[in-house]
Amino acid sequence: MKRFTRLCRELEEASQPREKVAALASYFREVAPADAAWALQFLCGRKPPRAVTSSELRAWAAEEIDLPEWLFDECQETVGDLAETIALLLPESDSGSALPLHELIEGRLLPLRSVSASIRRDLVRQTWRELDAGERLVWNKLITGGFRVGAVEKLVVHALAERAGVEVPIMAHRLAGRWQPTAESYLKIIHGNVDSRPEAARTHPFFLASPMEGEPAALGNLAEWQVEWKWSGLRAQLIRRHGEVLLWSHGDELITASFPEAAEAGCALPDGTVLDGQIVTWLDGRAQPVEKLKRRLGRKSVGTKLRVEIPVMFLAYDLLEHCGEDWRARSLVERRRQLEAVIAGALGGNSTAGSSVATALDETPDLFGFEKTPIVAPALRISEVILRRSWDELTALLKESRARYVGGLILKRRSSVYGVGCQQGDWWEWNVDSLVMNAVLIGAQSGQGRQTGGDSEYTFAVWHEGKLTTVAKVNSGLSDAEVIEVDAFVRANTTGKFGPMRAVKPDLVFELAFEGVQPSSRHKSGLTVQRPRINQWRREKKAEEADSLETLRAMLREGTPP
Repeated sequence: MKRFTRLCRELEEASQPREKVAALASYFREVAPADAAWALQFLCGRKPPRAVTSSELRAWAAEEIDLPEWLFDECQETVGDLAETIALLLPESDSGSALPLHELIEGRLLPLRSVSASIRRDLVRQTWRELDAGERLVWNKLITGGFRVGAVEKLVVHALAERAGVEVPIMAHRLAGRWQPTAESYLKIIHGNVDSRPEAARTHPFFLASPMEGEPAALGNLAEWQVEWKWSGLRAQLIRRHGEVLLWSHGDELITASFPEAAEAGCALPDGTVLDGQIVTWLDGRAQPVEKLKRRLGRKSVGTKLRVEIPVMFLAYDLLEHCGEDWRARSLVERRRQLEAVIAGALGGNSTAGSSVATALDETPDLFGFEKTPIVAPALRISEVILRRSWDELTALLKESRARYVGGLILKRRSSVYGVGCQQGDWWEWNVDSLVMNAVLIGAQSGQGRQTGGDSEYTFAVWHEGKLTTVAKVNSGLSDAEVIEVDAFVRANTTGKFGPMRAVKPDLVFELAFEGVQPSSRHKSGLTVQRPRINQWRREKKAEEADSLETLRAMLREGTPP
């Protein structure tokens, strides 16, 4: 338990992902498999069922420390968390528990749910007496079902891959299977099963487009470039190997369970195929706002209702492997031609007009959306190639990006190979200009910012009928010095507290940049802005000079398809 508690503290104090991975890898190297198995269970978000209630915990703690109720309330108000308050108030233990993590869980925590209230109380109080303050905090979180250590699940995969000496996708594949918090299961995850085929999960590094520099006409002859929409969604690789179909995100996560439609459609691909593409929300033959996709992320399973409400499509735009052969060193023209054949073959030989690079300009379909017959129904198709005669025509087309729910255009040199990472020269992203608005700071709370102990998630509002209406929450865009300055203002001008949220006197105005406006039934304003960020602090403006909700509604009308 001591070592697991130290790991939790190291993860909380680490500011960089690589530091957290190093702490995790060190832990898994040092502890016994039985302890590692339970740690893996908790760090992957598999919390134990709630074994005691908050009221029980509070009552038992009051008996243990003999503190007046009013003083206990004052302490909890200061600390802000019941589990931490109890951990700090209990008398200090002489040495801390020598129990390994797995014995504490299996011998103390798991029995709590099946014994009487008196025995449950005695087990909890006995354990308190054996733990130091840090261990008590972890114990309290575990027995109340409140244990969490930030977003570390992805980092755990990297740490275990380092521990096992395998590639990250291989480890992600192993963890995606069924396993129990036992030493045997943990060892199988580390060493792999004899009959497993780890190469089924192997991915390729993603090739990234660089932001456009200067005028696109400087790239030369348009005929040398393949132009596609910059789809707003989730970049992913669709892998079909050894009878398995997997989806691997650009964010190093196995996401097959979140998007089963794409995996099901991928079953029609020939074995030994790896596609690069984008997962987007898709309805009525066209892309939908990317915000809808968020409800699908991180899910271990997706039911029929959600599949109907938020349908998705995997838009394939590159072929990385064909029949088990690596195609990345071939030209884009070759890869695209074979990609079209692979997708058409999966459909049974059918094709869609306008999908081929060689399609004549006069035959290009309405680029506002695809034809109603998809390449692969229902959730796999090829990303269209946009055909225009000149850079000027593409510039005009770029202006339609928001109405199409895309972020702009992608330009790819037709002779380019599929590279690694962001390499300037062959792939460029031509982004639509950001929208901006002036909004008033009305709230702040602790987030994942750079200033420990400060407020780093800010709530902004605009005017509507003489009142301020919330339109965005933002956690990026300020310099370190500005974060400190704003934090000082917040603390000096707090008008109320609502949990971790501080309401703030509406004096400060900031210019926010964002990528689009969408209607939303979840927000009181009826709108949501896409990917908001702080552009600049408008110190010269007064709160009454901020924009109105009607300004955003006008932006919505201008960016809404007819």
